[in-house]
Amino acid sequence: MNDSTDHSLQGPGCPVAHHGSDLTRLYGPEAATDPGGIYERLRKEHGSVAPVLLEGDIPAWLVLGYRDSRRVLENPLQFARDARTWRDLREGRIADDSPLVPMLAWRPDCVSQDGEAHRRLRRAVNDALQSAAGRGVRRHAMRFANKQIDTFAGSGRADLVADYADCLPMIVVARVLGLAEAEGRRLVESCAQVMRGGENAVLHDGVIKEILGELAERRRSEPGSDLATGLLEHHAGLDHDEVVSHLRAVLIAAHVTTNLLARVLALVLTDDSRLSGLISGQLNISAVVEEAMWNSPPLAVLPGRFAVGDVELGGHRVKEGDLLVIGLAPGNLDPEIRPELGVSVHGNQAHLAFGAGPHECPGQSIGMAVIEIAVDVLLHRLPGLRLAVPSGELTSTASTWMSLLDSLPVEFDV
Repeated sequence: MNDSTDHSLQGPGCPVAHHGSDLTRLYGPEAATDPGGIYERLRKEHGSVAPVLLEGDIPAWLVLGYRDSRRVLENPLQFARDARTWRDLREGRIADDSPLVPMLAWRPDCVSQDGEAHRRLRRAVNDALQSAAGRGVRRHAMRFANKQIDTFAGSGRADLVADYADCLPMIVVARVLGLAEAEGRRLVESCAQVMRGGENAVLHDGVIKEILGELAERRRSEPGSDLATGLLEHHAGLDHDEVVSHLRAVLIAAHVTTNLLARVLALVLTDDSRLSGLISGQLNISAVVEEAMWNSPPLAVLPGRFAVGDVELGGHRVKEGDLLVIGLAPGNLDPEIRPELGVSVHGNQAHLAFGAGPHECPGQSIGMAVIEIAVDVLLHRLPGLRLAVPSGELTSTASTWMSLLDSLPVEFDV
């Protein structure tokens, strides 16, 4: 596999649609181990927008610049979310079993639509999320955090990725949706496979939709105090497929939150002042979350937007139907807005981690509540909590969309 970039493609008119060109891949061995290095090399070679290849060597533009990212995210009339605009999809170059399908294909939800269709569905999701959040997200988070800690509290050791962060937000949000704990645990691996890509992504996406479809059918005849019921009963009149697609969107967002929780825990455990500040109450967890949002956002690359017409972006000619993916991680580190990365970002919420514009993540408050409680319960349940390895030994593995902490081994007093 050749991951180098052809210098003849630089500058205005970069032909991203030339499949045979020697473009950089956002997947494969190099991307898995050094995505940050790839982003910075692309920024030096192409500027704020760069031509890349996604899985299957499908061409796309990666938006690296903060300002260009906001321009794309905040202008749906120029850059649509509707994948039916995507030229490669329209012309049959995207196979049905492509791992890009679960991440980019059109679905009957607010994530995939713009304009009035988006506003109608977004109102329903906002209302249902607000109602569900008011019915006990914090209570669910407290219960499942303690239950998860009970599984390793007596051993004095744990991996806070595999034993805690990977499952806790998913179980909590699955309960908010209306699923039983066992169903939530079953969906942990399927969501991970969808985000990881590869040959099993479509298969696991089918598992997710099957479980959520069964939930929607149950709640139609047996309403409950959950998100599924809220969507079914909303005055916007969502049909079955719309309800299932929105439940799926919320569940995928919960999986992304698992990565944020892991990153926050790593920040806490690699800095004694943060750890002692949180335990003593002198430091608020929101400050640590802000730092993680800026420096290691849970979703590194956001899929996707599609050019409605020919347009210039970052000095390149983007053609009608081109796919753009938004580099949230490189955008947050853009030297034009952060020339000195060591400067504190405390109190600055202008990061791209939740996206921006009309499609900005609607479930932020739920994710933040889960993380706040997950960290607080952990620190107060496990006295003497500390890393079991030097911080320099912590590693990550990336897919196109996320860079995941491999493990977070800890020790604590029993």
